[in-house]
Parts: sequence; structure tokens; C-alpha cells
Amino acid sequence: MVYRSLIRPLLFRFDSESIHHSTLSLSKWISSTPLWRAVDFFLKREDSRLAQTLFGVHFKNPVGLAAGFDKDALAVPLLAALGFGCIEIGSVTAVAQPGNPKPRIFRFPEDGALINRMGFPSAGAEAVLEHLKRYQKGDIRCTLGINIGKSKITPIEKAPDDYISSFAKLRTFGDYFAVNVSSPNTPGLRQLQEKGPLRELLARLQEANETEKPLLLKIAPDLEFSALDDVIEVAEQSRIAAIIATNTTFSRERLTATTNEVGGMSGSPLYARSLQVVEYLSAHAPKNLPIVAVGGISSAVHALAYFSRGAQLVQLYTGLIMEGPFVVSALLRDLLNVCDRFSLPHICDLRGNKELCDEASRFLGSSATESL
Repeated sequence: MVYRSLIRPLLFRFDSESIHHSTLSLSKWISSTPLWRAVDFFLKREDSRLAQTLFGVHFKNPVGLAAGFDKDALAVPLLAALGFGCIEIGSVTAVAQPGNPKPRIFRFPEDGALINRMGFPSAGAEAVLEHLKRYQKGDIRCTLGINIGKSKITPIEKAPDDYISSFAKLRTFGDYFAVNVSSPNTPGLRQLQEKGPLRELLARLQEANETEKPLLLKIAPDLEFSALDDVIEVAEQSRIAAIIATNTTFSRERLTATTNEVGGMSGSPLYARSLQVVEYLSAHAPKNLPIVAVGGISSAVHALAYFSRGAQLVQLYTGLIMEGPFVVSALLRDLLNVCDRFSLPHICDLRGNKELCDEASRFLGSSATESL
């Protein structure tokens, strides 16, 4: 409440990206001092009922930080200390690039939404590698995912080589790698979601994947269901470890504010469409293909809605901006309260159980479908 009523209004008086860089700089400094360990001590909510192992990777809880917040791996220790079970850095590109011209992030607090047209600003894979090398053993107390994207200067037909370059440099440090073919802000990138180019890209990456790191595929919410069928087929053929659904959207549906800003929208207005995509994937993909849900998550009620539709992990980013640094700790607390209230041995017992998830949401004081 303090964040929403006092701190957020003050922060939102300033340019979005300026505040983001200031926050990240402070987080980077804290990550280089013992202070992050104090944050970890006070916010830690570790419980075996929240932990799970998927595609050979251990997650201490099902709530991750989506790619985009810490693109260059500058502040991973502090971000992990906020309670996340996974930090996904990136998107990382093979070569350093500035991204699109500023301004390129726009807030819509009344709708709980952001629109961005960042365009993959990245220090480049080599610089990110050096940042990761600085961390000591034990500094990163959660799973580390590395999201890789195509460099803007790379022609679309050379995309596989570009992704492989980033992957080869960083594979020692990532517990998994997310293949981002769905950002709306890099020209031509979403062409790689088409069946032929996607099959080639993933096949080439798997050929280069000598250590058999899990490769996850991040898709757009704007795909038709027929295109999702193609994604499922290619993912299965390419031995993809999981699908991340979804990235930001071109759509402005459910955004009440009037804007002409171009870019991908994230946050609450994306929630309903992402739920649809997750539900479709869960119903049509092989049961051994995990789904990581992203889109409009800022509370345990939202997470429960995704679990009820088959997701095994969730990620948030805009929710952190809108609700503040304690959002993860509060979300995990509520999930543990649900486990206590319904005597659940494990949070996975909620997966695919809409009736139980709705009852759990009512217990938390809201319906999982109220915000749809």
C-alpha cells in the first residue's frame, strides 16, 4: 500500500527509462555489497511445497522475473533476493546495440500497463558474459535463465548464426535459455515464429547445444490458434523444453487509455489473451511440455488462474513496476496460505484444477476471473 500510494506516484513523475536505469544502478550497487543478503534473509519464503524440478532444472518456487528488467545481468543477486524462483536476464544480442530511439517506455498506471518499443538494447553477449563472471558462487540464489534475441543488424536469413553466437558464449552460465522470436520491436523478428524458419532456427540451436541446455521458446500473444498448432509441432520436433507464453502484444484491447504510441503492450490488459493462449497450449501440447505463463500477473490470484489453465511456472515484470519490490514475497505468502488452507502437499496440485483454483482465489478475497 505504501508503494502504491506514496512511492509509485513520486517515481511515475519521472521518465520511465530514467527511473528504470536509476533503480537498476542502485540494485547493481546493492548486489555488490552484503546488503543483498539482508534482503534475502528478510524476504526469503522457501518451502518444499513451492519447489519443483522441470526439464532437469530446479526452481525453488514457481514465480520468475521475466526478461527485460535486467537485460545485461547487472543486479541478479538483489533481484533473486526479492524472492523470485528464477531470474531471466536479457534479451541478450550477439553484438552490442542501443535499441530504438528514446522515449520508448510508456506507463499507463490506471490500466496497470506498459507500452515499450525498446528494440533489444543490449551490451552484447561478450559484455554480459563478463558481468556474469563477476558473481561469486552463491551470489545467485535462484535459477538463472538467459533470454537471447536477434541482433538488429543481422539479416533474418542469418538469424540462426546470431542466436548460436550468443548461446555459445553464455551457455556455461544459463540454467536454461529462452529463444525470443516474439518481440514486436525488432523488424522482421516475428517472421521466425513461422513454421519453416522456426524449425530451422531451433534445429540449428540444438545442433550447437552440445551440453544439452534446456531451450525454451518464447512466443507472441498475437498468434492465431492455427499458428499455435504449428508452434507446438515444431517445439515437439525440436525437443524444446518448455514454451513461454506470452511476450507483449500489438493489440490495445482492454487498454482504456487513449494512445498512439507504437510498441508492445504488457501488464493487466494482456492478462485475458495470455490466459487463452496458455489454456490452448495446455489442451493441445504434449503433457510433458511445460508452459511458463507471462502476462498481467501481479498477485497470487493471477498466478492461480494460470495454474488452473495448465501453467507450471509464471513470470512477471510489469507487476513489479506497478506493485513494487515486495510483490513477489506477498504472492508467495498467499500461495503458501492456499496450501495451508486446502492441505495441499504441493502447489502443483493446483495445476489444471479450475474448481480448486477458483475456490482458492475466493479464499484470498477475489475471483480468478474478476479481472477478465
